[in-house]
Amino acid sequence: MSVTQPLDRPDGGHGFQRSIQLQARLHELVPGGAHTYARGDDQYPAGMAPVLRGGLGARVWDVDGNCFVEYGMGLRSVTLGHGYPPVVDAVREVLAEGNSFTRPTELELAAAEDFLALVPTADMVKFTKNGSDATTAAVRLARAATGRDLVVACDQPFHSVDDWFVGGIGMNAGVPERTRTQTLRFPYNDLAALGQLFNEHPGRISCVVLEPATALAEPLPGFLPGVRALCDTHGAVLVFDEMITGFRWARGGAQSIYRVRPDLSCWGKAMGNGFPISALAGRRELMELGGLRTRAKRTFLLSTTHGPERASLAAFRAVARAYAETDPIAAMDRGGHRLAEGVNEAAEELGVAEHVAAIGRPSCLIFTTKDDNGEPSQAFRTLLLAELIQRGVLGQSFVISAAHTDDDIDHTIAAMREALLVYRKALEAGGVTGLLDGPPVAPALRPYAAPRQLS
Repeated sequence: MSVTQPLDRPDGGHGFQRSIQLQARLHELVPGGAHTYARGDDQYPAGMAPVLRGGLGARVWDVDGNCFVEYGMGLRSVTLGHGYPPVVDAVREVLAEGNSFTRPTELELAAAEDFLALVPTADMVKFTKNGSDATTAAVRLARAATGRDLVVACDQPFHSVDDWFVGGIGMNAGVPERTRTQTLRFPYNDLAALGQLFNEHPGRISCVVLEPATALAEPLPGFLPGVRALCDTHGAVLVFDEMITGFRWARGGAQSIYRVRPDLSCWGKAMGNGFPISALAGRRELMELGGLRTRAKRTFLLSTTHGPERASLAAFRAVARAYAETDPIAAMDRGGHRLAEGVNEAAEELGVAEHVAAIGRPSCLIFTTKDDNGEPSQAFRTLLLAELIQRGVLGQSFVISAAHTDDDIDHTIAAMREALLVYRKALEAGGVTGLLDGPPVAPALRPYAAPRQLS
């Protein structure tokens, strides 16, 4: 099956035999069977984790010939759709003349100009390949600028694969205890808790790192300006993690919506519409500490072989043009509103609205899955995922793209309605026994492989 020719409608009826075979082989060669924990087969119902061949727009095909409407879109990295022609064409054009050289190319300058035009709150930018590169560089830069060791990270799901952050999650084997104690946490929207940390550790906090908003949490009035003021008062660097909010909340990120300027900001995911590119941006006086125009001791900021490779820079420039010439943000908002409305109406009609709901920012929806006691349930979540997959809908969330058509959304709502009939049976029975084969999905960043440990 060619992925360049979309099917008329998703078809989840071919089974998963080939995917199961390839997944078993992946576990032999790749720890965890995937290169990202969120992509692991333990995040999907047993025997129903499709191995994909490719995609186009908002649809993907697996190695068994199944077609799905996909949500999550490359872990939120694709906002324009898979195989978006202007991005593909831009990449193809530059590759004809090579991709990586021993000196900067003019494309690096053009991409930097494009980025800073989109993010006028920053003076300088440096490109790299993934989000962790950028956030860790921001932390190092803040420590160098302030001469302090402690980092304050908002109590949000994920900022980096590096020790400064991973030390504070359950899956932290291999991170020295001293490193774990150098990162402090505070709850989102709790300005008093942040202030208390500054008071408890006077003169030691180098920076505060947070997502300015999340799918489920908008900043309360005064929260972000208050964080800005606390950092200014105590001489700490304010770092916004815009990996998700950038190019999904707004072209200029959440900082352009809430009108709070961070000292440093970290970008990625949708920047390249699936191509590997991220960025650290910020105030000149900080960024120059990693350059050649400083008299201070230099900071090892970012130095990557593939940070400036031309394919991803060309992809980013094509994304920037798309955002300048069209309105993907509005398209995602419209589609997300329509999807949430349809899903929630179906849940209401079937009497399960207290258990299943599409919630959050329209461009970044998730769905709740609660058991018969009204508690969040991995088993019920797994049942819903399985029923959706069987009906041609693939996704751990309802994170949408501008490529999702009305037909895609209609199909998803219809699939959800059918899946909720099964969900209701499980609620009435007090559990998923007899309706779900295999163990439930498990948190991606858990300390032990159980309950999805392989023999």
